[in-house]
Amino acid sequence: MGASGHIAGVINPAAQHKRSYWVGDDDTLPETYQAWLECAQEHAGSWWPDWAAWLRAHAGEKIKAPSAYGGGPHHALMPAPGSYVKVRV
Repeated sequence: MGASGHIAGVINPAAQHKRSYWVGDDDTLPETYQAWLECAQEHAGSWWPDWAAWLRAHAGEKIKAPSAYGGGPHHALMPAPGSYVKVRV
């Protein structure tokens, strides 16, 4: 759980250490948020480095990005950014 709102936690650079986050035990989930918070450990800084490490541990083999998108049954409808971004409502 992050100490800031969902936008601030995502857009603030990880190196600034302006925020904190809490990590709980992955094996047990208490009945209430308050019970979870009492058992969770607070960490100073951003959750980004821990999340990146978790992703690396759970990701598959790195592969080179395709040189062109589409292929298979899915094809690009038009070049980016697409016509929908030009629609005014």
